[in-house]
Amino acid sequence: MKRVVILGSTGSIGRQALEVCRWRGYRVVGLAAGRNLEALSQQIAEWRPERVAADEALHGELKARFPWLRLASAEEVAALEAEVAVAAIPGLAGLSPTRVAAQTGKRIALANKEAMVAAGPLLWQEVERGKAEVLPVDSEHSALFQALLGERREDVAELILTASGGPFLREPQDLSQVTPEMALAHPRWRMGPKVTVDSATLFNKGLEVLEAKELFRFPLERVRVLVHPQAYVHGLVRFVDGSLKAQLGPTDMRLPIQYALSYPERGETPLRDLPIPGVLEFLEPDPKRFPALEVAYEAGRRGGVAQAAVSAADEVAVEAFLQGQLPFPRIAEVLAKVLERTPDLPLTWENLFAVDAWAREEAKRWA
Repeated sequence: MKRVVILGSTGSIGRQALEVCRWRGYRVVGLAAGRNLEALSQQIAEWRPERVAADEALHGELKARFPWLRLASAEEVAALEAEVAVAAIPGLAGLSPTRVAAQTGKRIALANKEAMVAAGPLLWQEVERGKAEVLPVDSEHSALFQALLGERREDVAELILTASGGPFLREPQDLSQVTPEMALAHPRWRMGPKVTVDSATLFNKGLEVLEAKELFRFPLERVRVLVHPQAYVHGLVRFVDGSLKAQLGPTDMRLPIQYALSYPERGETPLRDLPIPGVLEFLEPDPKRFPALEVAYEAGRRGGVAQAAVSAADEVAVEAFLQGQLPFPRIAEVLAKVLERTPDLPLTWENLFAVDAWAREEAKRWA
């Protein structure tokens, strides 16, 4: 029986990963969560994991409910004997346990963008030293991974990520009047506020471009974005002969999660008979409408700690927008200002965390 640890078990990806574990009959031996006491308690009661990490404020109540429970840090959970670690703790907080999962030779089902965007080359060093492996959970990167299987790298002309276009693909013309309520009204998905706003600016796709560059180790200029409102084609690979290979399917995160956990096997799921859209559109993103996408590309061209800087600055800018302190178009302007002032430092673990802190303070100046 495959043993799995879930890092970020009470979040959306973590909950869906647990559902996949039910489908597949896997044993969940470790859970790492935050402050959601009731959700975590239900998971502990069902899975009876060997160790659990949670916010210290929950420790007393968890021990009262489960006297047998062994509490640990997220890093200790990541180090448990298991074949797979689902890395779904968001932000830089997820880097340390993901690093431990790599050092202990696990397959990492990667859902933490920052692991590759901010620290890709550093994480790959840990993966190679620990003889671990990384399989993407993000639907677009899972699509590219699947499309690249069996193909020679020298035959690949470009990787193409698709974007839904969010709520402002065509309207309104004047984005300065956009309110948080408008930005959070995504036409297709219900996501957390930060990710939903990133979808509206298309910066989420910029982060995915940077992630693809690091994950697949392809040059930035060979990673492209197309707007695909139907969100049925998740990623395409164009080859040097002009042919295309695509991965299609319903937008349900349980599919790429299961693929990352069960690869190379494919198990049956309840999703196999969902309808196929009758019309599929592909559009070039409008750089004037989505300038944040170009900021992400520029960060990728600069390299070093620049990718970490814009990722951190975006968290500050989006929060300022949601609080009504920053007009929507200025999100991209704040990112550009921070990137312009980012120090030219080599990427190390120490520089990464230092620049993250600096970029947040710098973003506050402009927001």
